[in-house]
Amino acid sequence: MFQFILKRLFYGFLVLFGVIVIVFFLFNVLPGDPARMMQGQRADIASIESVKKEMGLDRPLYIQFLNYLNDISPISLYDKINTNSSLFLNEQNYKPFVILFKIGQSKVIVLKQPYLRRSYQSQRKVSDILSEAFPLTALLAGASMLFACLVGIGLGILAALKKDTFFDKISLVISVFGMSLPSFFAAILMAWIFAFLLSDITHLSMFGSLYSVDNFGRGEYLDLKNLILPAITLGIRPLAIIMELTRSSFLEVLSQDYIRTARAKGLSLYRIVFRHALKNALNPVISSISGWLASLLAGAVFIEYVFDWKGIGVVMVDGLEKFDFPVVMGTLLFISVILVFINIFVDIIYGVLDPRIRVQ
Repeated sequence: MFQFILKRLFYGFLVLFGVIVIVFFLFNVLPGDPARMMQGQRADIASIESVKKEMGLDRPLYIQFLNYLNDISPISLYDKINTNSSLFLNEQNYKPFVILFKIGQSKVIVLKQPYLRRSYQSQRKVSDILSEAFPLTALLAGASMLFACLVGIGLGILAALKKDTFFDKISLVISVFGMSLPSFFAAILMAWIFAFLLSDITHLSMFGSLYSVDNFGRGEYLDLKNLILPAITLGIRPLAIIMELTRSSFLEVLSQDYIRTARAKGLSLYRIVFRHALKNALNPVISSISGWLASLLAGAVFIEYVFDWKGIGVVMVDGLEKFDFPVVMGTLLFISVILVFINIFVDIIYGVLDPRIRVQ
């Protein structure tokens, strides 16, 4: 099991390194002058050149790439003499790092917090921007996935137990409809129906603020009623896929010999379903849930935009519109880390549930 975990971690590291290489070189060949963006269009040449030197943009591209790796890596090289080798060394109020060991007279290897640099537009740390946006995206993704899992697994089990009945056929229609419904169209449709046509009944507002002030004006609190529509809309597609996977997997498990033996022994339907069939039927469902959870955490851009939900997706699109490359690069790397580690975690759970995976 230990070798299995190490192998998954190694593969995840290779994926992250590939993403870093692609993201860095892709955004460094795009048009746009970061120094001019920071100084404004009326800045003089001397100011622009000074900013380029401070940010290391006057150096060869491969040197910039090595410095970028040194910034974002938790284990970095610190040069006491050449302090311009990486931007995190010149960052004011940067969190202290731990010295691991020394290399020569002036260089040490340190353990630090990854530094994603600063926004060209707002001059804020990218890590601060992401720390504000991610909790909202995590809340939306978690609520959507909870809704999709509870409803999808429940309907899938019922459809499998009532095979070839009217309920089973209706569930298949709902599943196909949910999987084929584009997220941007679903968001607009749900907002139009519930936030406009039925607003007098639902009391929902499509563009309601995420935070509301209490009656005494003492502070803000998260208004959870504005979570209902985006969570349901975001959970439609994973719900349809989870329901169909649960149904097909349950039908396969219910046809196994040990299930027929359990029925022949007179066990109740409840014990057969929840004690014997459910665990073995959930393996493909867990893989699907992990993939969708990682995808939802990465940010449902259309859902967040339509419902004015200030999550990671909105941050990334806003950065693209303003050519704010550090924000976009930091967001993509953050999303990649989420995807990789969730997939590794699910692979480990999958290996625990099914020993054949560890052997393979």
